[in-house]
Amino acid sequence: MRIYLGSDHAGYDLKNHLVSWLTAAGHEAVDCGPHTFDAQDDYPPYVMLAASKTAADPDSLGVVIGGSGNGEAIAANKVDGIRAALAWSEETARLGREHNNANVISVGARMHTEEDATHFVEVFIATPFSNEERHIRRIELMSDYEKSGVLPALPGAAAES
Repeated sequence: MRIYLGSDHAGYDLKNHLVSWLTAAGHEAVDCGPHTFDAQDDYPPYVMLAASKTAADPDSLGVVIGGSGNGEAIAANKVDGIRAALAWSEETARLGREHNNANVISVGARMHTEEDATHFVEVFIATPFSNEERHIRRIELMSDYEKSGVLPALPGAAAES
């Protein structure tokens, strides 16, 4: 599987580890940067590049990494077609894929050991989307809003004008 990775300075070492780990596991790891350590870097260009490449490559996944992973998830989710899930446990990594069909995982390098973060990525990659109707319906509600800017109707409420 092709996997695009992007990070900030706080996630730089973990990103490099994951590129090597993914490659050794038989995946095509695409490093979207940064390619050198810079403690003053800005993560959005790297993260949004990884997210953009993931969105343009439907059979791929993305991994974005920062200190907490919060900013990276927010930046990735600005890219049309991306559903980035912040994972802080095996369960959140699994549910991001299984229930939300997330195509990008965001991990906080300062929040987890390298071993735990690697495991979250491993679980994320290995977990398929459930394809349950309720999850498909919910994802479609979000996608429709992204396209139209019109909020979904509240269940049981009259349409507001």
